[in-house]
Amino acid sequence: MAKSKSSRFRIILIAVIVAVVVITGGSMLYLSGLGAADPDDTETVTVEIPEGSGASYIIEILGQKGLVKNNLCARIHARIGGYNSLQANSYMFTRSMSLPEIMDAINTGDFNYISKNKFTIIEGATVPQAAESMAAELPFTSDEIIKKWSDKKYLKELIDEYWFLSDDILDDDILYPLEGYIYPETYFVTSESPTIEEVTAMILSKTDDELTARKSGISASGRSVHEFLTLASIVENESLFEKDRPVIAGVFINRLNKDMPLQSDITVLYALQEKRVDVTYADLEVDSEYNTYKHAGLPVGPVCAVPGHTMDDVLDYEKTDYLYFFATQDGKVIYSKTIEEHNKVVEENVWY
Repeated sequence: MAKSKSSRFRIILIAVIVAVVVITGGSMLYLSGLGAADPDDTETVTVEIPEGSGASYIIEILGQKGLVKNNLCARIHARIGGYNSLQANSYMFTRSMSLPEIMDAINTGDFNYISKNKFTIIEGATVPQAAESMAAELPFTSDEIIKKWSDKKYLKELIDEYWFLSDDILDDDILYPLEGYIYPETYFVTSESPTIEEVTAMILSKTDDELTARKSGISASGRSVHEFLTLASIVENESLFEKDRPVIAGVFINRLNKDMPLQSDITVLYALQEKRVDVTYADLEVDSEYNTYKHAGLPVGPVCAVPGHTMDDVLDYEKTDYLYFFATQDGKVIYSKTIEEHNKVVEENVWY
């Protein structure tokens, strides 16, 4: 009888020990899963929390931004964390923050993590337009921004820092050295007194992300990053509709392959620093390395800010025999294989 009681005691004791180990191990695993997604990554990540977002939905948003280490642990924490006053806003976090730190900041609307200013650079914007958008929200003028972005000493520092920048941007014929490298996006600034250098670094970091994701494709195209962005920028401003971009890209690539001048009105207008539709014969005589009527091949540099989807359309352009295109007044694009066909299309559809 005594032996039986002793056996039962040992079984109970073992069960208790196992339970303690399981609970302790589970707790440690849970706490570890709430840690920083990457303790060494201090790069700022912008997170938009929409109105009415619950804790579980916020976990999804954070996960998409790479701010969650373990999804299961995060979902459990969302249920038991007591987050009952989650506040919609634009937040700035880093992957070195733990999940409880991030959730507490959202639950309290912690001002330290809320963007102080934001500005938007639209797709197809030129450097002067981007500078105006920044100056409207930040404590410096557009002239100050453009002056900094034209400072060759500063530009050389940027070239040393970013793999995609090269001495091409220092060419004396380029109007704005960082044209094409200012990625179109909405940017959030947390600093109360940001510098132009800090904001530029934020923008170029985004450009880095977009170009790095397409690095192999750009390399396979046989063009340098500068040449690729130059071509993509022309496609961006020559096309109104998404369906036309891959075809228009193909037209320009066909012309380049045949050593034909691109004859892009967009490049002429950029040389003139004007935004309009009609281009006159006098305009075509402008003496500029951007004028693709007078100079064969690509112009000296990009002519606008290029979004990722246009980059993709250039990398995955549509292969055709077209060498010409004409946009009608309603935006429809008519493509032609010969100059005779093209001239007939223009004669029948000219509207400016």
